Amino acid sequence: MDKPLISCIVPVFNGERFLPEALESIWKQTYFPLEIIVVDDGSTDGTPKIVNRYRDRVRYLKQENAGPSAARNSGIGAARGEFVAFLDVDDLWLPAKLTRQMAQFQSRPEADCCVTNIQNFWAPELREEQEKFRHHRISRAVPGYVAQTLLARRAIFEKVGLFNTALRYGEAAEWFLRAGEHGTVTVLLDEVLVYRRLHQVNETRLQAAAVRDTFLEIVKASLERRRRSGKLAAASQKRPPNTPVD
Repeated sequence: MDKPLISCIVPVFNGERFLPEALESIWKQTYFPLEIIVVDDGSTDGTPKIVNRYRDRVRYLKQENAGPSAARNSGIGAARGEFVAFLDVDDLWLPAKLTRQMAQFQSRPEADCCVTNIQNFWAPELREEQEKFRHHRISRAVPGYVAQTLLARRAIFEKVGLFNTALRYGEAAEWFLRAGEHGTVTVLLDEVLVYRRLHQVNETRLQAAAVRDTFLEIVKASLERRRRSGKLAAASQKRPPNTPVD
């Protein structure tokens, strides 16, 4: 039986330093068939030259800078696969990631998405910080409700919608909350299959306070949608059939 195609989407903005290693971690996957879509979000560095080295192995999309959500959305629009996965250019997949996740879909046909645990690692220039946080919680593996761990049926984005391009931070968290509101079945695979690199220009690391504030706003908005939905559902149950809803 033919196995489903997975479209691996790599959004990149000025990521020439990390792109070869990210692509290598995709090529090392034990699952196939794959297509790799690199979405260049307006890079001004040598990213196009890096991609050109691998032009026979990747699809390359170029757009004006619009943020990682817009880049992921462009990749989804171009994807040919039944499934889509996402890898940020500075992060890495372990070789068994997609194989392990696809096994979850085979054993649980009702699943729409699968995520895995994720663990931070530090770039060499942050060795002192790595030592400082050696026994801190940020050094431990955690459930990865982030884009880098996600493997999803492409059709689920038609139901839930795409990533929110209005958000500078927390766009993946916002998407997962919306997915939950739509009754999406997400399986958590309790295994570290993604490594997240911490380096000097991680925006979420440098703007930690803004990230926290945005996340709180995202959660509040989700709770408000759920509250409104609950009120509308309760009101609908009390109305006679065919009564219009304001």
